[in-house]
Amino acid sequence: MKVNCKTKNGFCGNCCYNTEMLLTEEDVRRIESLGYRKEEFSVVVDGVRRLRNVNGKCFFLENNMCRIYEHRPEGCRLYPAVYNGRDIIVDKFCPKWREIKITESDKKALLKLIKKIYGYVKLGD
Repeated sequence: MKVNCKTKNGFCGNCCYNTEMLLTEEDVRRIESLGYRKEEFSVVVDGVRRLRNVNGKCFFLENNMCRIYEHRPEGCRLYPAVYNGRDIIVDKFCPKWREIKITESDKKALLKLIKKIYGYVKLGD
């Protein structure tokens, strides 16, 4: 998913504050290959590994830019497409949400990611 995160003051970074981004085993391995230890960049909450927040922001956010952008987690690549428990939607927390169009490919990728993490995904009622 392509999102123009540039603002008049640099980069937005809103999605990197108080993040709850889930991590796949592949994400963890990719980030560890950069020399980071999973204990420093992630935490386990309710049995699911997530990016760690430090002082209210993602471990990798520095000067409002991602230190591992080219290697960022799959969920970060798909954001602002999110699963609301029923469907795939654009997260209105993203300041550019009105400009975002989620493609069928984006939906399939996010559903695949959710299934990879949780083992299943439920759509609709």
